[in-house]
Amino acid sequence: MEVNEMSVKQQEFLKGRQKHRTIVSVFRVLILLLFFILWEISSATGLIDSFIFSSPSKIVRCFWNMVCDRSIFLHVGVTVYETIVSFLLVIFIALLCAVFLWFSPKLSEIMEPYLVVLNSLPKSALAPLLIVWLGATQTTIIVSGMSVAIFGSILSLYTSFHTVDQEKIKLIYTLHGTKFHALTKVVIPHSIPAIISNMKVNIGLCLVGVIIGEFLAARNGLGYLIIYSSQVFKLDWLLMAIVLLCILAMFLYACINLLEKLYLGKRHS
Repeated sequence: MEVNEMSVKQQEFLKGRQKHRTIVSVFRVLILLLFFILWEISSATGLIDSFIFSSPSKIVRCFWNMVCDRSIFLHVGVTVYETIVSFLLVIFIALLCAVFLWFSPKLSEIMEPYLVVLNSLPKSALAPLLIVWLGATQTTIIVSGMSVAIFGSILSLYTSFHTVDQEKIKLIYTLHGTKFHALTKVVIPHSIPAIISNMKVNIGLCLVGVIIGEFLAARNGLGYLIIYSSQVFKLDWLLMAIVLLCILAMFLYACINLLEKLYLGKRHS
């Protein structure tokens, strides 16, 4: 009887949770739709200047025209490529540097203040310098994307490595294991959730860095489209590019989120 009662309560709880999620999703969509409707009406009635603020219908028409001439695919593709390359390089280099710092406590003490200062430095200040050093090339944009995330990522991963249960590491040494064994058997497996969490932050930061680089050194990409359209007062293009950036950021974050769910599902299975 108690089992049946518990089962009924569990079903009621799950139904309540599902209802809550549905309500939240519906209201999110309604708020977004209300925003676009008010924007469109305000633009059509002259409440706001349609030249400066554009309107959803103009943005959709602009997007469709660029789809028809296929120019939008070039801009989006370039930005996605640069973001993914910079993101992968950040993850690889940050992991490598964090491992070196974990292996050598003396090196970590020496490098820590430099990493803190470089992480605090406004990365937009580096972009003009990168152009002078590397030229107005795609490499500059990728490095710009990396510069926003790399130092914070190293510090975050190194901190995560030090939160590992020290008793487990002592056990590895007691069983005559090496520091490499401790790294591969304990530290890295323990830090995988932190690595994935770091990836979720870095994908957005790399996108920001790439856009900063495209503002200054690109001939294609959404950043270039934004800066060019602002210079020639094609504000429909500008707002369309911003909307596409929002969609792109959500898509890239969703991909990392999916990776996290796959890992958690595999871990619990």
